[in-house]
Formats: sequence, C-alpha cells, structure tokens
Amino acid sequence: MPDRIFCVGLAVALLFAAGGAAAQTALAANEAAKAVVGAWELSNAERDRSCMVTLRPPGSGPTAAVTWEAQCAELFPFSRNAPAWNIGEMDAIQFLDGKGQVVLELTEVEGGLYEGERRGEGIFFLQSAGVPDERKADFFVGEWAFAAASGRVLCRLTLALTPVPPDAMALKLKSGCPGAIAGFAPIAWRVDRGELLILSASGENWRFEEAEPSVWQRVPQSRQPLRLLRQ
Repeated sequence: MPDRIFCVGLAVALLFAAGGAAAQTALAANEAAKAVVGAWELSNAERDRSCMVTLRPPGSGPTAAVTWEAQCAELFPFSRNAPAWNIGEMDAIQFLDGKGQVVLELTEVEGGLYEGERRGEGIFFLQSAGVPDERKADFFVGEWAFAAASGRVLCRLTLALTPVPPDAMALKLKSGCPGAIAGFAPIAWRVDRGELLILSASGENWRFEEAEPSVWQRVPQSRQPLRLLRQ
C-alpha cells in the first residue's frame, strides 16, 4: 500500500510540474513577443530590395497583426498574404497567412538581426529599426476628416482635449456624414500604444495607425478603407 501511495503522489507531482512548465513556456513566448514589437526592415540577401514592416503588439489571441509598407507588396509578393505574426520555437519570428500557416520564419543570428529562407526565393534578413515614437494626445488636437482611400472627404470632425470619462477625450462630429459613420456615432477618442482610437457611445472603437504624415489608416483594413486626414 505505501508503494502505491508513493506512485500516485509521484504522478500528481509530475502532472503539476508539467503544467507549470507549460505555463512558463507560454509566458516566455509572450515576453519574447513583446520584445520584438515595433518597426523592422526586411531585405533580401543582396540588400537591393528592402521595405519596412511593423509588428503590432500582441493581444489576447495566438497571433498579432502586421503592417507592411506599401512597397513591400511589389518587392516581396508573399507579404500580400501575411497579415499576422507570432513567435515560434527558439523565439523565431514567424509571418503567417490568413489561415495561420507560416510563410516566412526568421531566427536571430545576432542582436536585432534575424535570418530566414523561402524556398526558391533565397535568404531574407529582418533588422530592427527600433520602436516608433508614440504620438501624444496634443498631437491629435484639431480638425480632421474621415476620407475614402481615394482621398475624397466624407465628413469632418474635431478632436479636443476635454476629458470624457473614464479615459477618453471629446470628439465633435460635423453634420453630413454618410450612413456608416453616422451609424457608428463617434463621441470620443484616445491614444493607445501609438494608435488613435475613435470611440462610439456604445463602447465600440475604430482603430487608426499612422500611414504617412497627417494620414491615419483604419486597421485592420477592409474592402472599403477608411482614413483620417488632418485638415
């Protein structure tokens, strides 16, 4: 009987140990992901082709979003179908397609420099360009306009510093907005990790990231892209 009790106790101890190891692995992967969030330069081995890519902060899901510079699609066609990223074994950076399949995996060869290969396309390098400077609230105060991808203004709005509980600021929407914007009914805004959040009374939000000076693009992009233009 003592031997049997000992065996059962050992099995339970091993089970808890395995669970703890799994939790530590998950935590380590999460910390590794946080460490690589920011702007990177992707290039081929010859460095005659390069473009910028931003690894967005991880959320509650198993992957995080990727923002590719416009010219990446032409220089590296696989990027057109790589909207997400995560951390693989040995803290490798993986770019994923819409189904979660790895399209490019890069491992660190030295501090801030990663290397990977795509069959038939050669070697790629990913080099840290640092974390983009986050815009402060003061930067956004003033007149803006919702616009279509073509640049056509849809309607205008004003961002103010007037507090709106619990942690946002006031937004005034001008008249004449089309149905989708009027139906969303934005009333407030705030800055979240360098991105601009437009908030509705119902608690929903539209998230925008900087695409170019004075132009902010809604993310994730849809079939009808929406932009914010400084006026």
